[in-house]
Amino acid sequence: MPPVYFYIPHNDRPSVEISNIVQIEDIDTYLQSLSFQRQIIHPVYCWILQTYLRLSASGFPCTLVGTLPHEGIVITYWESIPIDFKASVKLLVVGIIADGIYPHPYTQIRVVQNHKAALKFSDSYFIPLWPHPGLIPRSSSRGDRFETIGYFGDANNLAPELKSEAWQTQLQSLGLKWCPIEPDRWHDYSDIDTVLAVRSFEKRDYFQKPATKLFNAWHAGVPAILGNESAFESERKSDLDYIEVSSPDEVLAALKRLRDDPELRHAMIVNGRLRAEETSVGNLTARWRDFITQVAVPAYEAWGSASYVTQQSLFMQRFLAKKIDGFNHRLKKAFTATR
Repeated sequence: MPPVYFYIPHNDRPSVEISNIVQIEDIDTYLQSLSFQRQIIHPVYCWILQTYLRLSASGFPCTLVGTLPHEGIVITYWESIPIDFKASVKLLVVGIIADGIYPHPYTQIRVVQNHKAALKFSDSYFIPLWPHPGLIPRSSSRGDRFETIGYFGDANNLAPELKSEAWQTQLQSLGLKWCPIEPDRWHDYSDIDTVLAVRSFEKRDYFQKPATKLFNAWHAGVPAILGNESAFESERKSDLDYIEVSSPDEVLAALKRLRDDPELRHAMIVNGRLRAEETSVGNLTARWRDFITQVAVPAYEAWGSASYVTQQSLFMQRFLAKKIDGFNHRLKKAFTATR
C-alpha cells in the first residue's frame, strides 16, 4: 500500500504535543481539551487531526505531516492546500470539503459530510463527521422530566424566530426553558431533555452541512426537533429518528407533543441509541479504513498510470467547474438580494 499522510500545515498544528497520544482514552481526553479551547470546531481538527488519531490508534499505517509530501496519498482539509497546487504523478490528494461550498479544483478525490454534496461534486464520497468527543449523555436522574430545550450550535446558524423574546415567552407558557449551549459545553447533554435546531424555516437543503446535530442527539439519548435539511432527511429511516418542523407553529406543536407523550420520548430515545451505533467511533474508524484501502488506493494506482494529458484534462475540468459554480453562486446571491 502507498504511504498515507494526513496533512496539517505547521502554522495550523495544535500547540499541545500529540506524539504520545495513541490510546483511545488519551484521544478522547485530548480532543475534549481542544473542544474547551474551541479548536475542535475547526475542520482541520475535527476532520483531519481526529481522523488521523483514530486511525493511528486502530493500528492503521498513516503519518501526520506539516508539509505536503511528493508521493503517496495525502488527506487534508481543502483550504489547507494552496489554490494553485497540482498533485504530481505520484501523489493523490483527498480533499475534505467539510462546510465548504466549493472543493479545491485540483484534488482528485473529495470527502463530503452530506449525501447531497456527494451528488453535486464529482469523485466525492460521503463519510459522516465524528460524534462530539467526550460527549456526556442526558442524565438518567432526570427520569421523565421534560423541561429544558437545548440548542447546540453557533447562534448565527439559528433561525431568527427562535432568538426573539416572543419565542422565550411562548416556551415559558408551556412550562419549558430555552437553553442555547455555549461552545465549551457542546459535549454536555446531561441536563437537556430535547434538542432543537432550525437554521431557517425557508425551504433550503444546506447541502454543505452535516447531520451532526442529529447524530449527537442519538448518542446523547435525547429526542431531536430539526429543520428541513438534506443532511437530516438523508439519514431518516423512521418517524422516531427526529421530528421535522417547517414553521414556528410546528415547533411549538412538536414540543407540546413530546411534553405530553412520555412514551413517544422513550421510543425516540431507544431508537436513537440503535441509530447511534452507525456513527460510533469504531464504525467510523472501519469506514475510513475501507475508504482508504478500497477507494483511495485504487484511485492512486489509476492516477499514477494515467497519461499526462489525462491528468491535465482532469485539472482543467475541475478548474472550470469551480469557476462555473462560483459564477452561479454569485448570480443567485445577487438575485436574492434584489427580491
